[in-house]
Amino acid sequence: MKVTFLGTGTSQGIPIIGSNHPVCLSENPKDKRLRVSVMVEWDGLNILIDCGPDFRMQMLANNFSRLDAILFTHEHNDHVAGLDDIRPFFFRQGDIPIYAHQRVLNSLKKRFDYIFVTENKYPGAPGVKEHIVTDNDFEIEGKIITPVSYMHNRLQVYGYRMGDFAYLTDIKSISEKEAEKLMNLEVVVVSALRIEPHHSHFNLAEALAFIEKIQPKKTYLTHISHLLGFHEEVEQSLPENVHLAYDNLKITIDEK
Repeated sequence: MKVTFLGTGTSQGIPIIGSNHPVCLSENPKDKRLRVSVMVEWDGLNILIDCGPDFRMQMLANNFSRLDAILFTHEHNDHVAGLDDIRPFFFRQGDIPIYAHQRVLNSLKKRFDYIFVTENKYPGAPGVKEHIVTDNDFEIEGKIITPVSYMHNRLQVYGYRMGDFAYLTDIKSISEKEAEKLMNLEVVVVSALRIEPHHSHFNLAEALAFIEKIQPKKTYLTHISHLLGFHEEVEQSLPENVHLAYDNLKITIDEK
């Protein structure tokens, strides 16, 4: 399995438009962050988690030419706004399978109604195949995916476990039952917004406490704001086997 971090930033990205914050002015490429998403390459499948407003640039930067499925975590703009840009994949492949909570699918149908209509559809619009995600495992071409439910303030969000890898963004709290799904991981990706507490995201201390609880072999932090600090300084301050992800980072996970 190979995971590409397409974007590792929070909802505004880094740099923020018009900001004079030192991190926003940094010339280090690792301090420049597009909106958060990953591509998981798993035995020939390309599975995208979230499709945000930077999706087109992310696909061009990493030269992906096939998309087998999109898993949505939730309906916030920085996770869904790129859905129209799946058109090149649709033109080559046909309808693209998407997986999401029913609430998220309903939101997408309101926002991108022209994608989901079945009559008098605009010929240039992409098409999708809808799949409802519940708390139960599901399969994509024989690969088992485990949804992990947690809360983003008062909004339910799904993370996903694939084999020995799990991806959790926009997390603030999680039940003991759902946390049990995250034991014995080789790699977990978890969001860590900033140093100060936040009402709907883990801050750094909360993320580190969560990592200590589930004990993965390696962790990468994502959904990072400029308020977390400079990449190099934060990276040096982290515990062993915890790393700050950055855009276009590629990691390989060996299956047991």
